[in-house]
Amino acid sequence: MSATIKQLRAFVAVARTHSLAEASAQLHVSQPAISIAIRSLEESLGGELFSRDGRQLVLTPEGTQFVERAQQLLHNWDNTLDAVQQRFQLQHGQLSIAAIPAYALNQLPALLEKFHRRHPDINIVIEDIVMERVVSAVQDGRAELGISFRPDDLGNLSFTPIADDRFIAVLPAGHRLGKKKNLRWHDLAQEAFIAMNRGSAVRRWTDSAFAGCQPGAQAARLLCEANQLSTIGRLVQSGLGVSAVPSLCEEQMRGYGLVCKPLAEPEVVHQVGILTRSSGGLSAAAAAFKRIATAPSV
Repeated sequence: MSATIKQLRAFVAVARTHSLAEASAQLHVSQPAISIAIRSLEESLGGELFSRDGRQLVLTPEGTQFVERAQQLLHNWDNTLDAVQQRFQLQHGQLSIAAIPAYALNQLPALLEKFHRRHPDINIVIEDIVMERVVSAVQDGRAELGISFRPDDLGNLSFTPIADDRFIAVLPAGHRLGKKKNLRWHDLAQEAFIAMNRGSAVRRWTDSAFAGCQPGAQAARLLCEANQLSTIGRLVQSGLGVSAVPSLCEEQMRGYGLVCKPLAEPEVVHQVGILTRSSGGLSAAAAAFKRIATAPSV
């Protein structure tokens, strides 16, 4: 039989006060309940912890040795409970997020500012990494939440949509296509095109859009490839060519002085959302952030 927390509390209270009556008052339980708890504890341990000296209860040598360890056990138990309660009350803890760079740069700061304002004691850890690594970070448990486009294969993950993202054209200032009211992928196929690296989701989507823009249309005139959307923006800014990027990046691209235009025929739309592991729940901090991120915009 194992000792219980109630038994340890009864034992320490009596050891401190040398009185069942005072221990009963401190713990707000009856004297018979205190007696039963100590008797059960002694039975579990195999010997007496107290001897009577007149009306007082006095620790036996074994009780004297045990009381310090019992106090330490209760101290550790109370500290553990307090730490867990602080996490549930968002007074302590950590929030780990892996996010695609386009979201981390353009949308995530405003959400984190709102989260931090409500929960200033939560430590925040951010990884801004490509979509494929966001997926693996959540799968492997390195990040509790991932923010990404919806993967083609969710595997053991769950996906909660935040918004729909539509691809836009990005053009250097003064480019002739900037005068057109409506742009098609076919229009971009006539220009030197700056693409994301092969193997990325964005590259698959742009290649598919060019292939499906119209029967017999020419392929994009690929000028160069880059690993980051921010690099693509700078290359377009230099006048090397044009590109198409998720609308997540629009504010960033306009910051580079680029012209941003909606793209049609076909319209390329993909969901952006939060990735979590399907099994197991979220920490209180992660659940609070998810509520903020998925709340309807006012």
